[in-house]
Amino acid sequence: MTQRGRIFVAELVGTLILVVGGPGTAIFAGRFVGGTLGVAFAFGLSLLCAAYLFGSISGCHINPAVTLGLWALGKTKSEDVPVYLVAQIVGGALGGLVIWGILKSSDVAGLDTKAKFAGASNGWGSHSPTGFAFGAMVITEIVLTALFVLVILSTTRKSMPAGFTGVAVGLMLTVVHLVSIPIDNTSVNPARSLGTAIFAKSWALDQVWGFFVFPIIGAFVAAFIWRAVVPAEDA
Repeated sequence: MTQRGRIFVAELVGTLILVVGGPGTAIFAGRFVGGTLGVAFAFGLSLLCAAYLFGSISGCHINPAVTLGLWALGKTKSEDVPVYLVAQIVGGALGGLVIWGILKSSDVAGLDTKAKFAGASNGWGSHSPTGFAFGAMVITEIVLTALFVLVILSTTRKSMPAGFTGVAVGLMLTVVHLVSIPIDNTSVNPARSLGTAIFAKSWALDQVWGFFVFPIIGAFVAAFIWRAVVPAEDA
């Protein structure tokens, strides 16, 4: 298999792991694992495991915002960007399909598959878990994506201790979810957002554009900060 083929498979499977592990926990086990705390750790642990599984193959971006932030700094080749993005979108959709298949294969009385997915989808206004408005979502997604991508960028430093990259990014994703699940169910990742929205009620797809635009803006903010503050010899 070519290197790009390996990147495609790694990013697809890694994104699937994230969607099954994160939204899957929210849909199937949220009330059993402590609600917000358990779901936040599920996202973080999913990323941590995927990072150690695929980090040496593709860098384990499993997030279009991460890929574009790294590309803005020249850390991802332009010709590889489409491979990453397509794999992530397909992997997110397949992760959602796995969850959908489990739900549809069940005979639980009163089970509403679209409602289950809606509860794990991102939204604002009446679709925010606690009623936060559009502006709150914009600030949340830009700022938290920027901080998340900065932590990911820190793992590419020459001075980064070997072996700790998965721990750093996994714990940061956990923190991001602890902060923002009550605001908009936490995106910081367009592929994750689309992975649940396509199986949810129609409002989720109507609002999913915001969870593409603002995380990507946040990633570019992170790239700007990184370029400004990190010495070239350590970048």
